[in-house]
Amino acid sequence: MINLIALLSGLIFGLGLILAGMANPAKVLAFLDVEGAWDPSLALVMGGAAGVASLAFAVARARHRSYLGAKMQIPDSRVIDRRLVLGSLAFGIGWGMAGICPGPALVLLGSGSAKGIVFVGAMLLGMGIFAMLEKNR
Repeated sequence: MINLIALLSGLIFGLGLILAGMANPAKVLAFLDVEGAWDPSLALVMGGAAGVASLAFAVARARHRSYLGAKMQIPDSRVIDRRLVLGSLAFGIGWGMAGICPGPALVLLGSGSAKGIVFVGAMLLGMGIFAMLEKNR
């Protein structure tokens, strides 16, 4: 049942990305182009997502188990360290260069987009390198 709910949640999320235009790298890059043809719609999507996530986390923090009975695993660290800053920079630079982040990348991959295939491949390679570096740490 948990896997079915996860699948449905992912499909709804992907559909939301498609409907909002966030699976379109050109639309995301237009948001980042503040000196050109700036498109503020991504800010509205992010604001809406932050609002929904804030409510969901508030409910989740008050619980010990999910509605399906799984143990709640919410990070509680508030430390801003070098790893967080470097990871955020790497994410932001990659997002700014490609106009794609992991969620939309999976939508693009599912649609057979060449950009999605290349991005997901690079993302998996980066995750593999990180795992190797962590193992040797």
